Amino acid sequence: GCFVFKPSTKKRRSSEKTASDFRSTSHDSEDTELRFVTCQSLWNQIKSETEQIQEDLNKQLLDNLLSFLSRSHSDFQEKTTKWTCRMKFREIPTAALVLGVNVTDHDLTFRGLSDVLQDNITPYVALLEAKDCPGIKNLMQKLMGQLMNCDIDVDSLEDEECVQVSQNRIRCSMPSLVSWYGSVTKKTDSETPSKKRNSSSRHWQSPPVVVIFKDMESFTTKVLQDFIVISSQHIHELPLVLIFGIATSPMIIHRLLPHSVSSLLCIELFQSLSCKEHLSTIIDKLLLTSQFPFKLGGKVLQILINIFLYHDFSVQNFIKGFQLCIVEHFFSQPLSVLCCHLADIKKRVYSLSHDQCENIRRLPSFRRYVENQESGKQIELLTNDSFLKEETEKLLEDLHVYHENYVSILRCLHVFTSSLPKYPLGKQIRELHCACLENQVWETEEYESSLQLARMLNKTDLVTMLQQCVEILISSGKQFDRTVEKLKEFLTQFQNLEETSQERDVSLSSQKELQKKTDLYHLQKTLLELKESRRSKKLTKFEMLRFEVVDYIDRLVRKYLVPADNRTLHEIVYFNAATVLRGHLNAAPRTALHTALNNPHWYLKNQALKCDGGGISNKAPDICIVYKLHLECGRLINLVDWLEAFSTVVMAAEEPNADAASSDQVDDIIHARFIRAVSELELLGFIKPSKQKTDHVARLTWGGC
Repeated sequence: GCFVFKPSTKKRRSSEKTASDFRSTSHDSEDTELRFVTCQSLWNQIKSETEQIQEDLNKQLLDNLLSFLSRSHSDFQEKTTKWTCRMKFREIPTAALVLGVNVTDHDLTFRGLSDVLQDNITPYVALLEAKDCPGIKNLMQKLMGQLMNCDIDVDSLEDEECVQVSQNRIRCSMPSLVSWYGSVTKKTDSETPSKKRNSSSRHWQSPPVVVIFKDMESFTTKVLQDFIVISSQHIHELPLVLIFGIATSPMIIHRLLPHSVSSLLCIELFQSLSCKEHLSTIIDKLLLTSQFPFKLGGKVLQILINIFLYHDFSVQNFIKGFQLCIVEHFFSQPLSVLCCHLADIKKRVYSLSHDQCENIRRLPSFRRYVENQESGKQIELLTNDSFLKEETEKLLEDLHVYHENYVSILRCLHVFTSSLPKYPLGKQIRELHCACLENQVWETEEYESSLQLARMLNKTDLVTMLQQCVEILISSGKQFDRTVEKLKEFLTQFQNLEETSQERDVSLSSQKELQKKTDLYHLQKTLLELKESRRSKKLTKFEMLRFEVVDYIDRLVRKYLVPADNRTLHEIVYFNAATVLRGHLNAAPRTALHTALNNPHWYLKNQALKCDGGGISNKAPDICIVYKLHLECGRLINLVDWLEAFSTVVMAAEEPNADAASSDQVDDIIHARFIRAVSELELLGFIKPSKQKTDHVARLTWGGC
């Protein structure tokens, strides 16, 4: 069903006011050009970092594919026994590339694969999509067109089985492709030694022909069967290699192809990195770093992650949402000019104008900061711009230090929580990051459960975790020197600790008990029993040291993992407008369409289209005039009356013309404009022809947006 939920009038007015404020912000504020340059520079840095991350993540997969293609090609090149055996059975080397259900990310992977193949293995690479290949003739046309570097327009061909290459027409068939390949490789062999040496440095001699089926599931069974059967008959003449892009499961090959056809393929399976692991790496490199000053708030990050997990699993869409957050933050926040690297803060702070200083004083976090200061300092902060700039510089530097410390301690906490059963705070670091951003994590039940479980870890696990934390904090810098010394002291105490066999058995038995009973009920029951048993007996040295380690980690969490909303001037670097982001990403097409047709000034920003009181401007586009007139009608609309009303609005500002001939010509033009506008409304689904009355149309939409 389709349901319409009308928002309250009060809520609608407030949202319109917010949107208008955002639109006017970039025009009224100062340093608009600097904000734009800063935003563009930041995004370019993030974009290059993202591309490098994706290249590194796909490197192993691409290397394996190159190795596979090299082996397949070398077999054909050397005419070995292996190739001869494969030729007898007419097997085609085939790579089944399982990429996952995030189909929108596949294009980037295939483009990277195509570039790598053309740079290292072969210039003959064809990318085929199911929508372009409804039949075997279309597939052969696309294949030969891409291999011969010519674009083919199927509709413009007189003979559908031929393609135009230079001045010659070549028949689209496998024998034609074989003969073309033979002629091309002969030309390469007949080149001068210097040219041949240059070409062989990039491509193999007699390079393979690689055909990539980007979306194998969407190809019809008959097209795939015909192409594979035909290709297998020419495999001894053409070094063909197939790559199947698979979104679901490798079993789709056997579901689409019968055994008689699949037996013609020599299939090797390749698995790409999981999209969830891909996302975790992106978040780790872009958000959990001090390299980029821009940050996402907890609710905003949760929206982007939810869209990823519950809609498309697309990393590319996540990055686009991240880009939208950057643009929206720099557009709507006048003080985003201060969202820069640490080296540029001083210069930009001292170049602030008085109006921008007033913007700082209006920030809610700065108001809370002023309220906690002494009366003399409060007066200076609110009246002295120079003093305010000095304090702002210190606060922004403190915010950068907070980010560095936050990330380091967050990683240490993740070392502990990711090793616990049931993962109370989540297995991935992004889940822990969201929990720390939204609330004081030490006040949550999940955190308390994690501490209780950590207090029952065995000696080996604790030592391993402490060693990982030491490595993380050492790489973070000198600010954690004391913390590193304390953790090393704990490690020394664990090494010197000698427990009795009885105490060790108790600890191990409790750990085994926890691992066996993983359901929540038995886990809680075991925890309560262990808690009661501790009350009745004296703690061992190991248990006391274990409690001390967990308590120390708890103190670090309470000190460094304070939510960013509690930090002064966090509005400058954090984007927290979750409602705005949700409005951009969660599309409401009917509302947008109604707004565009009912009030074109909202999008076109043309003052001539602005009209108050529900009037209709004759300067508006024809479809807008027709739409607003149709809102005044009932279920059935008389086309003659509609045309007369349209003509009245259009002719309202024009002077009456005495010339009858020109008047008739104008009427014809208005009539044509009306017919076109009505046809556009019908295409959009607002009206439809009525069978009750031939000169009427039926209205299809009701109610407001």
